[in-house]
This record gives sequence, structure tokens and C-alpha cells, in this order.
Amino acid sequence: MTGGEHPFVGRTVAVIEDLNRQERLYLYRRARELKEALARVDRRTIDRFRIGDPDFGMYEVFLENSTRTRESFKNAAHFHQLKFSELNAATSSFSKSESYADTFANLVGYDNRVFVIRSSLEGVCRYLAEQIEGYRNRHGIETSISFINAGDGRHEHPTQELLDEFTFLEDLDWKEDAIHLALVGDLYHGRTVHSKVHGLGLFTEVRVDLVAPEELSMPRHYVQRMQEQGFRVREYPSIEAYLHQDGPVAPQWYFTRPQLERMGERILRRAVELRRAITFDPALIDLLPEGTVFYHPLPRHREHPTILAELDGSPLNGWERQSSNGWIVRIVLLAMIGGRIGDDYTGPVGRSPIDEPNFVTEVTTGAGEGGSRNAGTRDPKARRYSEGIRPISDGLVIDHIFTGAEPAAIRSHLTTIISVMGLHGRGGEWVSTGGDGRYKGLLFRPGHPGLTEREVRKLAAVVPGATVNIIADGEVKRKYRLGHPARIYGLPELICGNEACITHPANGEKTLPSFRRSSDGAYVCEYCSTKHAFTEVWR
Repeated sequence: MTGGEHPFVGRTVAVIEDLNRQERLYLYRRARELKEALARVDRRTIDRFRIGDPDFGMYEVFLENSTRTRESFKNAAHFHQLKFSELNAATSSFSKSESYADTFANLVGYDNRVFVIRSSLEGVCRYLAEQIEGYRNRHGIETSISFINAGDGRHEHPTQELLDEFTFLEDLDWKEDAIHLALVGDLYHGRTVHSKVHGLGLFTEVRVDLVAPEELSMPRHYVQRMQEQGFRVREYPSIEAYLHQDGPVAPQWYFTRPQLERMGERILRRAVELRRAITFDPALIDLLPEGTVFYHPLPRHREHPTILAELDGSPLNGWERQSSNGWIVRIVLLAMIGGRIGDDYTGPVGRSPIDEPNFVTEVTTGAGEGGSRNAGTRDPKARRYSEGIRPISDGLVIDHIFTGAEPAAIRSHLTTIISVMGLHGRGGEWVSTGGDGRYKGLLFRPGHPGLTEREVRKLAAVVPGATVNIIADGEVKRKYRLGHPARIYGLPELICGNEACITHPANGEKTLPSFRRSSDGAYVCEYCSTKHAFTEVWR
């Protein structure tokens, strides 16, 4: 925070990580303060949270059905005495194929400052925050604009995560040192559990038990991310299997509704079996640890609830309090974004910036590197590249392409390199083995003039780990070793393979994806969080 800027005004919350750990703990402290004030009807304290500005515009844009999220935000807006509007999606310009960017630019022009959005497209809020920044600059709009993700496809639901964490803390006596949580149900489609992959990092020590049959299991890249953060993760195919295993059973259970309708006829034929695996049988209560609490983001299916209605009056019921907490948490979030509270916050602001170290290393060529420091002296031991039986006197050689992969994968990626880098024309490419016996790709382009610095950096994104040799007069004049970029963005050849991502060409928004590198060398879309191998992000 610099120069007296408010730490929360104008912030977008597209994913739970957009509020760092200290910011979330601040939110929960203030939410606890408000909840206690509401319980004792302390009007003076309650009014300290109220924005109370009828010119402060908030818009709800729900392109998917919702009850709790929509109504709790609406009631939070009424608490704040704001100018509140709703967009009727069925009769809106979306039905006329208008872009998201154009629609929201118009709504911003009506002096609205906060937009709460639910959509089947993933990454919408991140995209709109970027697009509307340009609109504000073009039109001299000084007021900051916030976008709050109220659920986007299978991606995330960050405000649900906020109210969930607040409720967990309530039941842990406000201690954030450890949590042991069972996630039960449809973990494949459940965006509320996907938000927990990073949200549970609020706690110092995290144990997560994933309880779902294979067809509904947590996507592997989310499991890997939990493990990378140090979470202790166990997996079980059913509640019964979980309760009869030898290890400890979690005292906090988080259920999600099975969304079998999204999975096709084959899964629907097994609906009874799958539901049974994730529905709690009251006969099993004696196997639960003392003090166990159940949570559910709701709604429950009236015919096939995973938590039966007969448990509503039991001590297991944490879901009703969890739901009511949503209104309070969203009041506080709006108060922070609206600048009513938060100026006393003193911790770090926002997500940590991505470290982008240099990923291209130029090697000084010499006798051991296939060239000579003295351009007029040819070293007879220097390595020289040849295409077939003829040595290359001038041109480009890219070596160590996709080292260690299978030949078919290397050949496929060679085609990608040629297309993305425009390396068509005279030359050749093939698969060989290195000194360590592993396969690698090799590409020759005799007569090629070489690559610019920008092209070398782009090539590192396409084929990290490769070596680039610029040859002149039969010697390697320049040599580069390519590392893995921390981010890949701004290139028209990029594509996120998730068809639900806002950047996917099928969705018509004409925006480029961007990716950040994960710890295992894969790339994660910064809009929808889909994980890709580096070979999969190119058209």
C-alpha cells in the first residue's frame, strides 16, 4: 500500500487467491465483529460497516441460476443502502450475441462500481477487469471498478470459500493453526471444493480427505496442487470405506451436491450407486468423532440429499449457520471494496507478484562449445552441425528438442515449432538419441538469418530445454540455452484447451490466454486455472 491508497477499493475477486491470507483473516475478524454486533443489536457498531451511499452502484449479473449467492448479495446491497440493479440475462444483449466486454462497458458507463457475476464461462471476472481498465482509461473514468466472481463454470466460487472459511474458524475457536477436513460428493464439478485447493492455505497444517467414487473424484491437477502446498491428502471411494479405514476420521465434513446431469447417459445409469457412495447414512453416526460438524454449500436435492433432512436437528448441522454467514461475509467484503472499512489494514496487499527470472542464457562459444572466440581461427575440434552429409555453413540449428519424450511426441512438437515460429522452408528435422540414450529432436534451417532476441524468448516458450545455435562461416557464432518461462502471454498462437474458458475461440471474446508455470513445469491458465503440458498451449 502506497501514498494513502486504500488497500481494498476497486479490487477484483476472481479467485480466492486474489485476497491473500492476511487480507482474509482481516475480513474474518471484521465479519466476527459485525456478527456479534448484529446479535446484540449494536446499531452504532453495525453502522460503521454500512456504505450508505445511494449513488454507489452495484450490479448483479447472473447468467446461471442461483438462490443463496444471489439473494445474499442482494440483501448485502440493501444493508449498505446502495443503488442496486439486476440484469435480466434472458432478455439482455447477451441473447443478441453481444460480447461481455461491450455489455459491461455500457454498464460501467451508468456509474456502477461493483459487478457480481455468475456465468458458465470460466475466467470472466479476470477478463472483464482487464478489459474495463482500458475502457476507463479511454473515457477518463477515475472511479475504480470491481468484479466479484459468484461462480464461474467448474472453476471457482471465491465468496463461497470466504463464508466457508469463516464458518470453519468459528468451529475451531478462531484458531488457524490446523484443519482436518473431509470433502465429500461431486468433487469433479464442484467449484466450491476447487476454491479450497488454495483457500485452505489459510491454515498452517492441512489434512484433506477426498471422499468420492472415481467418476466424481477431484481432478488430478487440483490434487497435485494441494500436495505441492504441503497438504496431507487421502482418497476414498465412498463414505462407508472412509469410516471403516484405520486412520483418523475428520471432525469437519464438507458435502457437495452430485451434478450427474453434467456427465452423460452412462453415468446417469449408475446414479443410484454413485449417490449411495456419497450420501451419509444416519446409522453410521457412532463412527464419527465426537463434535463432528457437517457443512454444505446448498442447495440439497429434495429427493436425493447427501445429508438427510432427519439430521437437521442434530449437532451435526453446521450448514444452516454456514448459509446465514454468507450474508454477513458478503456485507463485509462489499464494505472493504467500497472503502467503508479496511483503511486500518496493515498487512501485504494482493497476490504476490510472479517472479519472472531470465530464462534464456547465451553461452560464450569456444572450442568446447562448437565455435571459436576468435572468428578468424577455426578450431578443428569444434562441433559442427551437418544436414545429411553436407555441413551447414550458415543457418539455424535447434537441438535437444523435447528431450526424453517418445519419438511420436517429439515429431508432433517439431510440427508445432515450425508452425508457431514460421520455420518453414529448406532444411530438415528428425529424432535422434543423445549420449544418455534418450530421444531428442533436432531441427536444421540452412541459410536462416538467425533469430531476434524476442524470437529466442518466444522459442523458449515453445520448446523449453532446447539449445539454439546460430551458425555463420561454418561455426557456431551464438548459442542459447532455453529455460522455462515463468509466464507465457501475448502470443496469438496460444490457446487454452478448456472450451469453457473465456479465452477459448469458441466463446467469441477474441482475447489471448496467458499461462503461468507450475512447479512441475506445466502451464496453468491464468483465467480458468486449467493445467496444460507446455506442448498443449499452442494452436
